[in-house]
Amino acid sequence: MKTNPPFPEATLGEATDWFLEMRNRPDCLETQAAFQQWLSASEENAAAWRQVEKTWALLGETRPVHAADWETAATGTAAVVPFTAKRSEPRRNRLAGAALLAVAACAVAFLAGPTLLLHLRADEVTASGESRRVVLADGTTVDMSGGTAFTVTIDKQERHVELLKGEAFFDVAHDAGRPFTVDTDGVTVTVLGTAFDLQTGEQDTTVELARGSVAISYDGESQRSTFELSPGETAAIDRETGTAIRGKADIEEMGAWRSGKLSVDNVTIASAIERIQRYHPAWITIADGTLGSLRVTGLYDLRDPDRALNALVRPFGGKVRAVTPYARIVSRY
Repeated sequence: MKTNPPFPEATLGEATDWFLEMRNRPDCLETQAAFQQWLSASEENAAAWRQVEKTWALLGETRPVHAADWETAATGTAAVVPFTAKRSEPRRNRLAGAALLAVAACAVAFLAGPTLLLHLRADEVTASGESRRVVLADGTTVDMSGGTAFTVTIDKQERHVELLKGEAFFDVAHDAGRPFTVDTDGVTVTVLGTAFDLQTGEQDTTVELARGSVAISYDGESQRSTFELSPGETAAIDRETGTAIRGKADIEEMGAWRSGKLSVDNVTIASAIERIQRYHPAWITIADGTLGSLRVTGLYDLRDPDRALNALVRPFGGKVRAVTPYARIVSRY
């Protein structure tokens, strides 16, 4: 049964306005004093404020584990900082506040179920914007990108990982008696000892081989295929058609996200944006499907995701619009 909150909708809008204002001007004593006056004016205000805080907590904010390395290595691009646009009056931001609540509500409703199931199923999980290194029982190291999850089984007979979501760079410990296999969405990568990057997206699964050799098999509904990669080779498997687009890449740039860079080779713009999304604090929506289907090769800076987005789509006439600090729309109009 649905119950009404203990405050009017207008009060929730005020609380959202104050939330945005406090985030944008955290050091302003005048703003803090005005907020405290509003907060203590009624129990309705306090209840609405608790609801906004709870909603934001459900969305979560994390910091990439490699961020310090990115910032140390940066030569001219600043790390991502909170949105700092100034407002003269909090209540003039009602539309942005309403948009934030709409995005938050949709995100919580859409993500809560799948995210909970993913956490229950996975052995290792990273949040959006987080990266982490995991050492498996056999000595294999796995660098996990943001929004990544996998399960792992290592025993006397087998070494097996299932990549449930996201992207990971595997440096596999050699063991001739136990081949190391990684499965994701019908694609299986089999190795003895090697280093490779594996990324699963909405449509494509991409493998980039840095060292050693791998055998790749795809078992789809309508097509099956098996092939091998050599160091410096890449393969992007379209899981709908079973088509594998093979290419070459700089070995030094494979898994470049670990140092704050995104290297892509002949992938769709939608796929590249999906990878940038793992390091962007806002939700990114592609409003132009034709633009999203175009293919691109390049190196982009994850330390500034907005700049990376613009650099990605601008050569194709694309634009990135910041609807709110927490939402981006990519289109060509």
